[in-house]
Amino acid sequence: MPGIIKLYVRWVDRVNRFIGRFAMYFVLVMMAGFLYSTIMRMAFNVYINWMMESAQFLLSAYYLLGGGYSMQLDAHVRMDLLYSRWSPRTRACMDAITIWLVIVFLAFLLLGGISSTEYALVNDQRNYTAWAPPLAPIKIIMTFGIFMMLLQTLATFFRDLATAIGKPIE
Repeated sequence: MPGIIKLYVRWVDRVNRFIGRFAMYFVLVMMAGFLYSTIMRMAFNVYINWMMESAQFLLSAYYLLGGGYSMQLDAHVRMDLLYSRWSPRTRACMDAITIWLVIVFLAFLLLGGISSTEYALVNDQRNYTAWAPPLAPIKIIMTFGIFMMLLQTLATFFRDLATAIGKPIE
């Protein structure tokens, strides 16, 4: 593989590893928020109406920002009827072919995310609740997560291609 592709794979892996490990802590933030909300409701009879929406936004950011990292760790669900019996090189060949379905899906998802984010920014889109938070920040984060997963998918393709031709990228 050319040096630029190796550099790309290493760079995308490093960035997604950092983002994925950062996003892991969103679960702790959600837990702290729910604990705070529960204490306020039970002890002081004060209902925190924004907590559930905040948790939904954090969860969306968590799984979309962590998508590239989980792909890097090969932690996604895979249908394993024949796959485990194949040699690493055969697996890499099949993955290099089938990953294009994921790339096309993510490309369309990214186009939709960009369009939706642009709409939210231009029209100051807000959620239809009593709290009515602006939707642009979470849409920007979600679109960025999809973009990073697309970059990781391309890096995975290059890694599989290198393995398939017998020169794996380490």
